[in-house]
Amino acid sequence: MASSSSSSPDCVGLWERGLAFAIDTLIFFIVLTPLALAVYGRDYLVRGGYGDFWDFMIQTVLPSVAVILFWRFYGATPGKLAISAKIVDARTGGAASTGRLVGRYFAYLISALPFFLGFAWIAIDRRKQGWHDKIAGTMVVYDDD
Repeated sequence: MASSSSSSPDCVGLWERGLAFAIDTLIFFIVLTPLALAVYGRDYLVRGGYGDFWDFMIQTVLPSVAVILFWRFYGATPGKLAISAKIVDARTGGAASTGRLVGRYFAYLISALPFFLGFAWIAIDRRKQGWHDKIAGTMVVYDDD
């Protein structure tokens, strides 16, 4: 997409971000499934999880911390890195603060709850921002580095 200004960033659209999400999901599955099996054994897959403390840690806390740390230290998750994208502060175009990144993560709930409309918004938004990006003041751009 050609931008109207040479200084405007080239924003990443819905399909590319969907691909990045699929890559991240596959990586988390490959990493977290053996961990869950080590804790619970093979019965875990049959029962669909136990819903106890360790299950919450493996399925919720670890992925949350990993995503936020990847965002903070690399500007992107492995999926976004694979498509040469990064998350930036929407106002400055620089690295987003840790507070913005944490807010962005929790704002995913707002994007997801009404039938994933906040994610679909990426397809029609001028700056290709989902609701979580708008709330956190971030955007996803192609990484020129």
